[in-house]
Amino acid sequence: MTDNIRQIAFYGKGGIGKSTTSQNTIAGLAELGERIMIVGCDPKADSTRLMLHSKAQTTILHLAAERGAVEDLELDEVLLTGYQGVKCVESGGPEPGVGCAGRGIITAINFLEENGAYEDLDFVSYDVLGDVVCGGFAMPIREGKAQEIYIVCSGEMMAMYAANNIARGILKYAHSGGVRLGGLICNSRKVDREIELIEALAEKLNTQMIHFVPRDNVVQHAELRRMTVIEYAPNCDQANEYRALARKIKDNTNLTIPTPITMDELEELLVEFGILGGEEEYLKAIQSDGTKVPTLV
Repeated sequence: MTDNIRQIAFYGKGGIGKSTTSQNTIAGLAELGERIMIVGCDPKADSTRLMLHSKAQTTILHLAAERGAVEDLELDEVLLTGYQGVKCVESGGPEPGVGCAGRGIITAINFLEENGAYEDLDFVSYDVLGDVVCGGFAMPIREGKAQEIYIVCSGEMMAMYAANNIARGILKYAHSGGVRLGGLICNSRKVDREIELIEALAEKLNTQMIHFVPRDNVVQHAELRRMTVIEYAPNCDQANEYRALARKIKDNTNLTIPTPITMDELEELLVEFGILGGEEEYLKAIQSDGTKVPTLV
């Protein structure tokens, strides 16, 4: 594998828009002339659908199960070329409830390396299931495959909680594998004071909010057509947001070892920014009723 390939990974809470954000960002990088391969590490195999205009790409594990062994596959059967020449591969996973889905990532990466898929690339991007940083799903971090992690989050409590957990996983492997945190990508949910909140979280985690992606319905319109926004509506404001994020990632040198915080510190941050503060009026109202006050757990 060529040493100068930048290997990045997108993590984040399930449902945060991680695959959408990563594919749109990669479309922006490809526009800049970067040679990129996406390695989808989610059993849903939806990490490349916008690039390939398809429902789901045939995965390495699915085809290997049909053939009997991964050694029976040819690279061009599982490595497809999508929008702007981006190479696309999905690791896949077993049937629900059977086996370890993390095995797909390990198998896929080994197969790609052994068959020369990492040649002539500037970037490899791993799109990893939800906020899972254990077992096989941690492989891009644990094995030093992904050197730069970008966490997609929002100002919602659980998205921030997941971001902090992922930072903890990065810290665990930072010294052995050399992995670093490249920044938080705020995929807006229109939470009050969202930019300030994520900037404050980034500071506590010893990183940066690398970009704020505003909420725009054009993203859903593009997804319905299985396209990135950059391809679907290249001149719209949202396409330019993804281009800006792509440039920031390309130029990013602010790679850090994160400093995760405790749950108490996270709740204090949310209270400070009024995210949990809205409980106060509610609590006063029910206290005046004589109703028992619920506690936050």
